Amino acid sequence: MSAEGPPPPAARRGRPGRLQTKTGVASVHGEGSGHAYDVRLKLTKEVLTIQKQDVICASGSGPRANHRTVTLRRQPVGGLGLSIKGGVEHGVPVVISKIFRDLAADQTGMLFVGDALLQVNGINVESATHKEVVHLLKNAGDEVTITVEYLREAPSFLKLPLGSPGPSSQPGSGASSPLFDSGLHLNGASSNTAPSSPSSPVANEPKYEKRWLDALSLPLSMARVSRCRAGADTFRSGAIQVQALDGVSSGPLQFHTAQERADWLRAVSANISDLMLQNVKMANKCCSPCDQVVHMGWVSERLGGAGSSQTFRPRFLALKGSAFYVFVSPPVSPLDWVQAEKTYHLCEVLFKVHKLWLPDDCWAQASLSLGLQDPDGGDHGPFCFSILVGHGGGHVFGVELGNELAAWELSFQRATFRAVQRTGSKTYPCSWQGASLCFTVDFALGFTCFDSKTKGVLWRFKFSQLKGSSDDGKARVKLLFQSLDTKQIEMKELEFQDLTAVLHCIHSFMAAKVASVDPAFMDSQSIAGRYMYSS
Repeated sequence: MSAEGPPPPAARRGRPGRLQTKTGVASVHGEGSGHAYDVRLKLTKEVLTIQKQDVICASGSGPRANHRTVTLRRQPVGGLGLSIKGGVEHGVPVVISKIFRDLAADQTGMLFVGDALLQVNGINVESATHKEVVHLLKNAGDEVTITVEYLREAPSFLKLPLGSPGPSSQPGSGASSPLFDSGLHLNGASSNTAPSSPSSPVANEPKYEKRWLDALSLPLSMARVSRCRAGADTFRSGAIQVQALDGVSSGPLQFHTAQERADWLRAVSANISDLMLQNVKMANKCCSPCDQVVHMGWVSERLGGAGSSQTFRPRFLALKGSAFYVFVSPPVSPLDWVQAEKTYHLCEVLFKVHKLWLPDDCWAQASLSLGLQDPDGGDHGPFCFSILVGHGGGHVFGVELGNELAAWELSFQRATFRAVQRTGSKTYPCSWQGASLCFTVDFALGFTCFDSKTKGVLWRFKFSQLKGSSDDGKARVKLLFQSLDTKQIEMKELEFQDLTAVLHCIHSFMAAKVASVDPAFMDSQSIAGRYMYSS
């Protein structure tokens, strides 16, 4: 019977990955200004597109809509028909924050919420205070010529509803802002009380529209999505960040609610996972049957010991053939596999899921004792696992979703079972009471100890005869075997240079042996697997 163990998660669940197409709005902090602005997200099978709003010339022969000069005729009722916010004292431009329907600014069809004022009647106001611009506009006479430029990264102080595409709003609409909102729809200091003709564009003048335009496209193949944990003074923790293979990043994408963030995290992760399966299949076309890729993907590795500040770094992990690889960047060609930061033999690696609990709603949660979860932050991740290696070393990795943890656990089992079957046996030099010995773990025969010089067998036991063990945590181990004839317990003591690697090897071979006899038993021991099935 095969020792491969359980099949991959997708095969057992009987359904393919659930690809998602999705659109929505998030906010991003501008690198230069530090102010948040809205972006629209478009998720497809292979790409996450980030769009920003801009004003374009929709018709006519006008130049590209960088600077627009518009003449407003002040009306007896409603004045200029707009309001402004901002000013140099706030560290932001003076921006049109409201345009009132059917009044002067709206009638031009050339002004939009988010337009920054550059000039008023030829006077540069880019470095003016809010009060100075208000005074200038109110005392500019019946005709006011303003030059504006639309801010693609319209600052969040405008307090627009997310996704508002239109240039107009009803008077009194919009939430309040900490920045003063001056209502220039009032008459101001008009020198003529007679009604003036409405402001309107000339027939052959260009017409402008505010639209969402593609600003950044992030290919999802080999991409990484994670929750942003930047400092609270810069970004909130409730964000996700997508980084493409070439290093181009979306920046921290913030959402209105935790549910929105969770939905986007799951949707992007699902598409990345599906593309990763395609990459695995492509990689396996170049590999021999005994050196196939079982699973690979991005994780976050925890750095620093207990009590130190927790830091993380991205790492790309792969299970291939009989080895476990740790990369700084993904292998995209056969030659890249020799560039791994760390490589371990799977027979000598122990995979350990950190403490999970499964409440009634079936959501698994990472253990707070690891220091990887903020008990006050309401965060449900990351989900953590350890890779323990020889000489007591190891790594702590985290993934963002419970189904990712389940996939890693089941894939480790599967890859380890295959590695044991291919390896067949592992022999380690050891000693006892001055004698040089060799200890062999064999998938078919069990445990054998023989003299390293004469090759004479000192003792041999089957896997089923091992009843217990203990070690001193350094080099010495005691193995307790039950005799098939006398049923008595025999204790064998040995010393190894790398005891941890030997113990992990024993664990791997015994787990594979059990799986070859009863695959369902190993499946029942999967903590993360139970989460995946129930959720």
